[in-house]
Amino acid sequence: MKKIKFTKMDGAGNDFVVLDGVRQKIELNRKQISHLSNRKRGIGFDQLLLLEHPKSPDIDFFYRIYNSDGNEVSQCGNGARCLFLFIQNQSLSSKNKILVETRNSIMQIAQAKSDQIKVDMGVPNFLPSKIPIKTEIQKSRYELNLGSGTVEVGAVSMGNPHAVQLVKSVAKAPVTTQGPKIEEHPFFPDGCNAGYLEKLGNNHISVRVWERGAGETLSCGSGACAAASIAISWGIVKSPVKVTTRGGELTVEWEGVNNNLVLTGPARQVFEGEIVI
Repeated sequence: MKKIKFTKMDGAGNDFVVLDGVRQKIELNRKQISHLSNRKRGIGFDQLLLLEHPKSPDIDFFYRIYNSDGNEVSQCGNGARCLFLFIQNQSLSSKNKILVETRNSIMQIAQAKSDQIKVDMGVPNFLPSKIPIKTEIQKSRYELNLGSGTVEVGAVSMGNPHAVQLVKSVAKAPVTTQGPKIEEHPFFPDGCNAGYLEKLGNNHISVRVWERGAGETLSCGSGACAAASIAISWGIVKSPVKVTTRGGELTVEWEGVNNNLVLTGPARQVFEGEIVI
């Protein structure tokens, strides 16, 4: 048995447990992470973020992202903002702008105005082989057969795979019933996050996301980025895009193909504690 320190954080309704692997040695398996995510018997979280020493001298920190089912993933926009605040609060860096590396991406995170934090999420990737999806032909929309019917989705990688569909009302969207079917659809060999997008104005959308390995969350940073980039590519909104989630407001800026996408939003520390593993 081992006691570890943790910090509970919130990014627009997306909740995280952040662990300092720089100043304490932490090794957790999938079963332990899943137990920690339990909201009745553990701490409870959408994702666990493990901060580590960088693997190259030009990077400030490396960090690992684990979904509540214990599986490691590669991207989390809301988590990146919480990680930045955690680093500041723990005096691990005094920089107003840092570079962090995940399993397959490098992100720049910086302090914005007020309590807002800005994350450079890189270039949205629409290439089928990079999402990945089981087709060689790139399209703006793909048809998925769900057994009970078909849906049209846009597909993009934000460092993790997303399928986004346009709906008349996100409040009435079948997120919890249809989302799991899209997450596990064979068209997405690595699974995917299922996003539901409603246009509220020329620069405003509302989004709900069924997250791969976590279920529906109050907010999903990469899901907001995916929905905004697809909506912009479809020509139904223009940048900057205000993204309303059930947990709060985010802003996405993207000038189109080959340009980096920037996500801005809040982050806050909820509490600190210790738990025995």
